[in-house]
Amino acid sequence: MRRQLIKRYFITGLLIWVPLAITAWVLTLIVGTMDQSLHLLPAAVHPRNLLGFDIPGVGAVLTLLVIIVTGVLAANFIGQRLVVWWERLLARIPVVNSIYNSVKQVSDTLFSSSGNAFRKALLIEYPRRGTWTIAFLTGVPGGEVLRHLEGEYVSVYVPTTPNPTSGFFLMLPRKEVIELEMSVDTALKYVISMGVVAPVLRPAGRAAINQRN
Repeated sequence: MRRQLIKRYFITGLLIWVPLAITAWVLTLIVGTMDQSLHLLPAAVHPRNLLGFDIPGVGAVLTLLVIIVTGVLAANFIGQRLVVWWERLLARIPVVNSIYNSVKQVSDTLFSSSGNAFRKALLIEYPRRGTWTIAFLTGVPGGEVLRHLEGEYVSVYVPTTPNPTSGFFLMLPRKEVIELEMSVDTALKYVISMGVVAPVLRPAGRAAINQRN
């Protein structure tokens, strides 16, 4: 009886500390990476040289300020002209041009307010019939691919568990894709938790992209 009680207390403690520890670890990793921006400043103005000790997060604040200032400058007329000039310069550099254009197209799709990437959570049959998984709508196929596809298709991203940053890109018939009512954040939690954190069932509302026949 005592052993079961200790085990119960131990598991309860784990359920409290494990999420906190993982959250702290992720935040520390992000802040530590952003702190690297301090290397852009002269060593004389680093907190260690000014105060005698490091201040975690100063680099993160500096990074955020740089991003905001860049956004402010790029939003006006002169900044837009500079961005166009910079992109034309990169377009003349082999290899760099291909990498920059590819990354820019992805970032524009993901972060632009008019983009549609990861705006909808989907339910698809993958990797075989009768097996279902969560996916995210990223757009529609384009270019030469359209010549080889008959009917209406959509582009989807299937994240892996528990790391959703890796996954698979698929092009599926629109009629085989079901749009879910859950938000993208809820769907990501569902994937990361390996199905343990199930979303709350809501009354049927908006119709799916296309229910299967």
